[in-house]
Amino acid sequence: MTTRTLSVFRPMLCVAVCAAAATATLPARAAEDSSPMMNVVELSGKGAVQVQQDMLRMVLETTRDGSDAAAVQSTLKQALDQALQVARPQAAPGRLDVRTGAFSLYPLRDAKGRITGWQGRAQLILEGTDIARISSLSGRIHSMTVSDIGFDLSPAARRKAESQAQEEAIADFRARASTIAHSFGFQAYTVREVAVRADNGGLPRPYMARMAVASTRAVDDATPMPVEPGATTVQVTASGAVRMH
Repeated sequence: MTTRTLSVFRPMLCVAVCAAAATATLPARAAEDSSPMMNVVELSGKGAVQVQQDMLRMVLETTRDGSDAAAVQSTLKQALDQALQVARPQAAPGRLDVRTGAFSLYPLRDAKGRITGWQGRAQLILEGTDIARISSLSGRIHSMTVSDIGFDLSPAARRKAESQAQEEAIADFRARASTIAHSFGFQAYTVREVAVRADNGGLPRPYMARMAVASTRAVDDATPMPVEPGATTVQVTASGAVRMH
């Protein structure tokens, strides 16, 4: 009888012990699985630097119209060639870059959709950091007139400004993380992840003045176009998560 009794209850005892052991490990595993997200807070820091715009972009333009498409195209080419002959000798990489812009030709139609003539447009773009040189050159190009003026930052100036703003953003991120950790009663924090990016969204756009194309401009008018750069703000954001401990 004794042997049979032991053989009957031994499996039951094993099951009970195993079940108890399994139950005892569940809270530890749950805590272990959730621990990476415990005491984690997301935050961001910002840095902003205001700098003077140092690059000028000037668009010169001319329009022509007539009854013959080939003739209109030919006059546009002549105007562009004349402008390039004046501009090319003044070109200097980075300081004054010269390139052609839009060149278009399209029909003019009457109320019934019939073609009554042709109109075309040609552009020349002057861009660089030598603002005085670009302004002076624009006054010596007589086959085209200024249609757009825009200021921006040169690549070198933007990199320098972003580097300064980045330092401010990281310092702001660390200061916020330390303040938050101490406010919750923690002594320190560990950075879990962080991303740093330049944020130009919502910033004032470079100054852009729309100029009326003056078809009556005197051919001997070599007066430089008066221009004045402004300031722009470069922002950098450092965002991520820290674990307080």
